[in-house]
Amino acid sequence: MLAFLTRTRTKGRMDITDILSYLWLILGTLVIAIPIGWALLSSFKPPAEINSFPPTLLPYAAETVTVEGQDVPLPAYIMGEGEAARVVGLVRRIGLKATVIDPAQPDTRLSVPAEALRKQTEIAPQWSNYTEPLERFAFATYLHNSVFVTVVATVLTLLLNSMAAFALSKYRFRGSTTIFVLILSTLMLPLSVIMVPAFMVIVGLNLADNLWGVILSTVATPTGVFLLRQYMLTIPDDLIEAARVDAASEFRIYWKIILPLSAPALAVLAIFSVIWRWNDFLWPLIVLSSPKNYTLQLGLNAFQGQFTVEWHYILAMTVVALLPVTIIFLFLQKYVTEGVANSGVK
Repeated sequence: MLAFLTRTRTKGRMDITDILSYLWLILGTLVIAIPIGWALLSSFKPPAEINSFPPTLLPYAAETVTVEGQDVPLPAYIMGEGEAARVVGLVRRIGLKATVIDPAQPDTRLSVPAEALRKQTEIAPQWSNYTEPLERFAFATYLHNSVFVTVVATVLTLLLNSMAAFALSKYRFRGSTTIFVLILSTLMLPLSVIMVPAFMVIVGLNLADNLWGVILSTVATPTGVFLLRQYMLTIPDDLIEAARVDAASEFRIYWKIILPLSAPALAVLAIFSVIWRWNDFLWPLIVLSSPKNYTLQLGLNAFQGQFTVEWHYILAMTVVALLPVTIIFLFLQKYVTEGVANSGVK
């Protein structure tokens, strides 16, 4: 690993291009990793710490002090300097004034300047940020819906796109190039352009507010057809001709020869498809209207109210939502370079 991380263009010597490359890679890594790391650590913070300024990196929580006559422990603050410093409990703070209680004198409330108080904190991860959404919201239902949509849509995407790519790469017929160009031209059409007609088709098929309406409208992708077609062009036609001589049907050739040989490209498309379906928010928001059919991304929106936003729950569930995609990518990442490099995508 060390040899891989320290290798240079010229053996035993580092020049300016190596230095610039490492600086660029380190900068890119930090740009990507810092927000993810902050979200992960902040998912363990209590609400007050998430909104505190200046922000903290670690999940600190305010220490508390028990005061006689108070129903709940109060946030602990230090008041005074040196030997006169003492721990007090904060009752409330209004503007620049704070009301505190000394545990030694629970019947006396003191009004002091807020700047005279120093908050006492400790590292205390809030595991309830992960457990409470499972109890208060139908998070398991959202997770099940997202898994169902992602798995089924990915399987159908691989099947349909590979069939189209097989026909466009291994069959010679008039208009094949025109069809391929038309498929690629749809890449220039954003969702906002086709959103209304696509939704009208879904309504016409009676698939509105149905998970199948989210799945079937997204399984045919021009990116998948292009990726697989370019890879299948590298498969020798002699294999197909030999199979036909042995009386193999066209579907058998596709299923037994083309698909196994296209495994790296299929793995790349599978990764892309999982990321697309799992992170999709706009199209499920348009198609689905019942909370029982919400996907995980729509379910996260339930933590945002009209007047308050429960950021500690949103961050915690966002981390949970990132885990499946991250795990899948870690297992299939070795296919990405091979599949893309052999698919004509330079």
